[in-house]
Amino acid sequence: MNLVLASASPRRRQLLTDLGIPFTVIPSDFSEEGVDDLAPEAQAMTLARGKAQWVCHRVSDGIVLGADTIVVVDDDVLGKPKTPDHAREMLKGLAGRTHRVITGLALFHVNEGRIVKETSGYEETQVHFRALTEEDIDRYVATGDCLDKAGAYGIQGLAALLVEGLEGDYFNVVGLPLVRLDKLLRQWGISLMMLGTEGNKSATTPA
Repeated sequence: MNLVLASASPRRRQLLTDLGIPFTVIPSDFSEEGVDDLAPEAQAMTLARGKAQWVCHRVSDGIVLGADTIVVVDDDVLGKPKTPDHAREMLKGLAGRTHRVITGLALFHVNEGRIVKETSGYEETQVHFRALTEEDIDRYVATGDCLDKAGAYGIQGLAALLVEGLEGDYFNVVGLPLVRLDKLLRQWGISLMMLGTEGNKSATTPA
């Protein structure tokens, strides 16, 4: 089965690679505008579907996976910061508080260039930030790690030191909720366990 990841995110690529799942990457050029009036869950789902559909037109056969992760605090959706100062303000707003991380997922099965079926869903995790000093925030922002991530942090890196705890799927906060993805695939008789074990077997089988 040809799995196509419609994302340039290195975190999502790494998670699939760690499972031993064979996949290809076609980054989506779908516009992320026009969703601000939607509820956060609908925003994530709409963007995930849009990203996947954009890539579907460039695939002849396979399953296309789209994903979009957003950070929500006080019903305000935080995207990727535009500048270090913007990142600093985001982190100040998250410090000492709980926020939501929502990832929308969309799967499209393409056969001979046509979409034959689709499914979608989302995962939500509650993340508790510790109280942060100005020095904590300045040091983290200075790494530059915050600039390409929703909410201005990536939990799998140095920002792990900013997180006091969480409720829900850790991998959702990284950017790809693996159990939710597995549940969606199982609707089609496929599982991540199946793909991972077959991928690892192929990798170790002599040519």
